[in-house]
Amino acid sequence: MKNQNIKNQFKKITMWKRSGVRSPHKPLMVLYAIGCLLRNKERLISYEEIDKDVAKLLQDFGPQRKSYHPEYPFWRLQKDGIWEIEHFEKLNLKLNKSGDIKKKDLIENRIHGGFKKHIYQNLVDNQMMIKKIIQEMLEDNFPQTIHEDILQAVGIDINLMDNSVKTRSPNFRDKILRAYDYRCAICGFDVRMGHFPVALEAAHIKWHNAGGPDTEINGLALCSLHHKLFDRGAYTVSNDLIILVSNRANGTEGFKEWLMKFHGKKLRLPQRTTYSPDQAYTDWHVREVFQGEFREVVNEYG
Repeated sequence: MKNQNIKNQFKKITMWKRSGVRSPHKPLMVLYAIGCLLRNKERLISYEEIDKDVAKLLQDFGPQRKSYHPEYPFWRLQKDGIWEIEHFEKLNLKLNKSGDIKKKDLIENRIHGGFKKHIYQNLVDNQMMIKKIIQEMLEDNFPQTIHEDILQAVGIDINLMDNSVKTRSPNFRDKILRAYDYRCAICGFDVRMGHFPVALEAAHIKWHNAGGPDTEINGLALCSLHHKLFDRGAYTVSNDLIILVSNRANGTEGFKEWLMKFHGKKLRLPQRTTYSPDQAYTDWHVREVFQGEFREVVNEYG
């Protein structure tokens, strides 16, 4: 019952609403704090660190604004009963007209905040509860198409096939996309909304849940479609970085355009040779993920 009550507290977080205007501040702050918890960071987090990290989350996953205010969820989550701010009452700082603290004061006074002790400890002790909170937070506030982008950005890895919740480097996506100049390593797809790449993902060659590291040599920048096809074993990458399609993959519309067009071609290489996929990981993908046999490389598609 105690766990259910805590879960309900997250479910009932008060959201600012006005005529359909999106306000993902609190959900992103909560997901960010859970990511910190899973990486075994201190319970109370420096606002100065939060300001930089959560502002980027708001910019990437929230509505476009002239300015971004991580100080709002940092301060207002106290009223939802899950959050506390350390030693604030001793500082005697003034609130503004809306009842919020100024960002400048939070930074200058090195204020820390985070989940209350009993909330934090219950989350640490119950990964199933963490998983449910994360899923509900995503489902209630964001379309499914960007769930994975958000999780990567906050450093959370949910395995939907079991009851585990794991941590991953929140920098993995940025590192991989930068290494491949923000283009799909297969087809070159590079559509953006403003500065943020759309449907471009950081794929592990050796899967994260199989022990694959969050490093450039174990990653590929792939569009959503080629990421899905890669993880299903429809194609792989050889040790000399040639794209090879499975003889089990087939189809009519899209098959030639999205698979066979690239069969036998060289992978689009990263900006540095030191970022190129390591043979240990491509070997693993061929062995553990790739389905069937390699198709013959013929000039018809080459």
